[in-house]
Amino acid sequence: MEGFFGVVMFLALLAIIFVVMGIKIVRQGYNYTIEYFGRFTTTAKPGFNFFMPFFYRVGRKVNMMEQVLDIPGQEIITKDNAMISTDGVVFFQVLDASKAAYEVSDLYNAILNLVTTNLRTVMGSMDLDETLSKRDEINARLLMVVDGATTPWGVKITRVEVKDIRPPIDIVDAMARQMKAEREKRATILEAEGARASEILRSEGEKQANILEAEGRREAAFRDAEAREREAEAEAKATQMVSDAIAGGNSQAINYFIAQDYVKTVAAFAESPNAKTILFPVEATQLIGTLGGIAELTKDAFGEGKSGTTVVPGRPPRSSQ
Repeated sequence: MEGFFGVVMFLALLAIIFVVMGIKIVRQGYNYTIEYFGRFTTTAKPGFNFFMPFFYRVGRKVNMMEQVLDIPGQEIITKDNAMISTDGVVFFQVLDASKAAYEVSDLYNAILNLVTTNLRTVMGSMDLDETLSKRDEINARLLMVVDGATTPWGVKITRVEVKDIRPPIDIVDAMARQMKAEREKRATILEAEGARASEILRSEGEKQANILEAEGRREAAFRDAEAREREAEAEAKATQMVSDAIAGGNSQAINYFIAQDYVKTVAAFAESPNAKTILFPVEATQLIGTLGGIAELTKDAFGEGKSGTTVVPGRPPRSSQ
């Protein structure tokens, strides 16, 4: 009985060891490939899995989470023979654990070399200015090429990013000088445009001022012409009245024209800039008499003078015969 009990205990222990060896616990985010005598048969998903021990074994433990792979710095010659240094990162995720485990020998090294070679190809076909200003285009081209190449490996390339592009020091200095010259050019252009706009505005202002001045002169000339016209009408009316008076036998009307010319002559003497002392060639009483004749003429014109009275300049009035 003791021997039998020992055998049972031994068999039970073997059974427990057998069951424990067949249990496979897979962590979340991983897939295990299961091999049957070295040949891939299935994939163990996260959680509890049981496979016959000694016959089935775990081949590869594949990380199914999205991963980041750094691309080390690379020296690249651009299309215009400029040497630049660049590095980047690759984001990828394994979609098929069996392909990632058995279709490529070293997945990480394969992706790294694939991205490096294509980075040289893409950036080497572009000019220096394009590599500095078209990072999005570089990333898109790399993503398309690398993702297509890794599809047979069961890998999805989600993103490729160029982190840094470092041109040589002399090219950086040249670019700084070029940027400075470009900014100075813009400043000169803006200054010239400002001066041009100022001159245009000043010319427009002068033009408007000249137009307003010409309109003012035109209006003044029109007013002067209208005044002269009215003055001429008044003069013609006065002349007509004097002529009518003379035709009516009133000799005093002649004094009107004599007094008018006399006053203009005396005014001309007074307005002369070189005249300090004025000597009249006639007596002052003659001017007064002439003005009196004009007054008498005015009275006759308006019907206020006495008929039959004649006034001679410089003499007392007398009765006419």
